[in-house]
Amino acid sequence: MVGLKRVEDRPTPSSVYNIRVYGAAITASFAAIMIGYDSAFFGTTINLQSFRAEFGADEVRSRSADLAGAFFGSLAGLPVGYYFGRRWGLLGAALIFTLGAGIMLAANSSRGLDAIYAGRVIAGFGIGAASNLTPLYIGEIAPPAIRGQLVGMYEIGWQIGGLVGFFLPYGVDTTIEPSRKQWLIPFAVQIIPSGLFAIGIPFFVRESPRWLISRSRRDEAIKNLSFLRKLPADDPYMIQEINDIDLQVENDRTAVGSGFWAPFRQVFGKSFLFRRLLIVTSLFMWQNATGINAVNYYAPTIFRSIGITGGNTSLLTTGLFGVVKTVASLIWAFLLIDHLGRVRILLIGSAGGAISMYIIGAYIAIGKPQNKTTPSLDSGGTAAVFFFYSVSWNGTPWVVNSEAFPGAVRQVTQCLAATSNWLWNFAIARATPTMFEQMGGGGYGVYLFFASMMILSIPFIIFLLPETKNIPLEEMDRLWLDSHPWTANGRVLAELQRERAERPTHGKDDLLFPPKNKGQQEFVEQAQGGTKKNEDMA
Repeated sequence: MVGLKRVEDRPTPSSVYNIRVYGAAITASFAAIMIGYDSAFFGTTINLQSFRAEFGADEVRSRSADLAGAFFGSLAGLPVGYYFGRRWGLLGAALIFTLGAGIMLAANSSRGLDAIYAGRVIAGFGIGAASNLTPLYIGEIAPPAIRGQLVGMYEIGWQIGGLVGFFLPYGVDTTIEPSRKQWLIPFAVQIIPSGLFAIGIPFFVRESPRWLISRSRRDEAIKNLSFLRKLPADDPYMIQEINDIDLQVENDRTAVGSGFWAPFRQVFGKSFLFRRLLIVTSLFMWQNATGINAVNYYAPTIFRSIGITGGNTSLLTTGLFGVVKTVASLIWAFLLIDHLGRVRILLIGSAGGAISMYIIGAYIAIGKPQNKTTPSLDSGGTAAVFFFYSVSWNGTPWVVNSEAFPGAVRQVTQCLAATSNWLWNFAIARATPTMFEQMGGGGYGVYLFFASMMILSIPFIIFLLPETKNIPLEEMDRLWLDSHPWTANGRVLAELQRERAERPTHGKDDLLFPPKNKGQQEFVEQAQGGTKKNEDMA
């Protein structure tokens, strides 16, 4: 499969990087296609003349309803994933979204917008649950060396859905006369990705082996992991991975406890975990501070601020912006995230994005493109369109949050990551129209604000966020307990490689007696009260 040089903590058979694990990740990422389409098509569709003629458009209220549903859906994904598993949770999210999308189709001029509002809340609930469970599931089935790439499928799916959502309203606007049919088609298309998602799950998505072992379904877990790794159960790589999962589950039961609420007590009761939670969930605040979701939700408004006027021109430009995002996301997932790593790519995105936003703000303040009376773009406006997108911040927070915690607490932390995403999405959806009205002519101050926020994110990343690439999920505590985040990755990976070499695995009998390792023992000590050394490190 696609990828550059892969680094693992132990010798890895090439068969581990196979079509089965990619297929499971791609199928799970159909959740992101429905999410991306939903986030893109609505703002452009309600700007169609046919929609405005039938209803008018209350953009903020409608988007807020969707995001409120997503927020609560991301919370609901936690108990569903805990009790029923990732696979059934994803299927439920797909069906709920499909139901919501179907309800929206009942709206017309006589019934009003109530069906759209209700449908968007229900669809949003499905979106929220899927946004919780998809990165969690992919992170749990992925080999460490391609974990960023596989979780990156979620981001690619989001951008593919967004690309269709941006272009379809332009297509119906140019090919279909204004009518109910014109605006109804983009609403109906929502059912396609959610339907394909629901159909694909039974065929391509195997339940997470980590979840199965945590539920004492060990034989099924070994069978699923053997299928995903394309290796026999007695292969040394398989034995080592099952050993690590067994040990993590054992440590969870010792240190975290059992039951639904035990991980909550652990995360909020232990300072070293709570600190980590604050760091990784804050990435979604910085993500929204790049301005990318403001563009997603209010693309026609924002493109008008740089001089793009006329309905068709605005819709076409929005579609072209979707092309830029999709191509950039493919490069990010297949060439950058597992090669450059999470930290480096965020730093590059912050620095480059800040420069771009400062340029756009200066262009609007000086050139005043918002006062143009012709629909054509000058060279400055054309450049501004392509300056908007900071690809590194769109998907990387999802990757980091899917892998930053080991064991049972990961279900809780991934849930809180998803809710953080939707909370900040809600905030930006509410604030963006007011910001454009009050922050300078043409809203140039909005771009200066986003640029300044990206500058502020740089020290946050450097001093608080360790590089997580190539580190097994079961060893994340060792990484985060290192007192020097900037250099922790290389040091921890070298330690793991040395330990693996000193402790070879010979046969399947080793499955019965999994060896303890330094990182997991440190986690148990921390969870049970900690040592002075670890308290200092935390």
